[in-house]
Amino acid sequence: MTSTPSRLILATRNAGKVTELRAILSDAGLPHELVGADAYPEIPDVKETGVTFAENALLKAHALAQATGLPAVADDSGLCVDVLNGAPGIFSARWAGSHGDDAANLALLLAQLGDIPDGHRGAHFFCAAALALPDGTERVVEGRLLGTLRHTPAGTGGFGYDPVLQPLGESRTCAELSAAEKNAISHRGLAFRALVPVVRELLG
Repeated sequence: MTSTPSRLILATRNAGKVTELRAILSDAGLPHELVGADAYPEIPDVKETGVTFAENALLKAHALAQATGLPAVADDSGLCVDVLNGAPGIFSARWAGSHGDDAANLALLLAQLGDIPDGHRGAHFFCAAALALPDGTERVVEGRLLGTLRHTPAGTGGFGYDPVLQPLGESRTCAELSAAEKNAISHRGLAFRALVPVVRELLG
């Protein structure tokens, strides 16, 4: 495969996530060309068989790095609800059974929490971000966004569970924040900003 030496692959085909990560990493001044996995349609998606966010992020990053011969960045993230003992967790994207059905996942979660009062609706978004190099080198960093869960969705921005998580200290949900506001405080923003010095260290 031909590519520029400074290309860094983001191991996701989620267009919203690619846009979000590109903004975070570009704002940090990284000179690398950032492309999503959809630039390599011949490479099959990786099964997320890990039991932690970090394991799944590393599985995806290593698979793409090995397949392309280029450094790859991957994340695994999700919503962890206190009263559900951390669920949906690594199953966040397929909580209702079908992977990536945001509306169904959100509806099921709200139904499960229907009788939970405001004082017990604590939750957080968690993100593990991994960098893998073709030689097997790997690093993982983490980020969290603490908040509470609304009873009904609000806002049209973001994706996933953004319409119901209200960050601590905020009166709006993640889906009501601007992209810049969300990136400044989000679990993914925190994790990927923590990954920037690792990228600089390993890739220059």
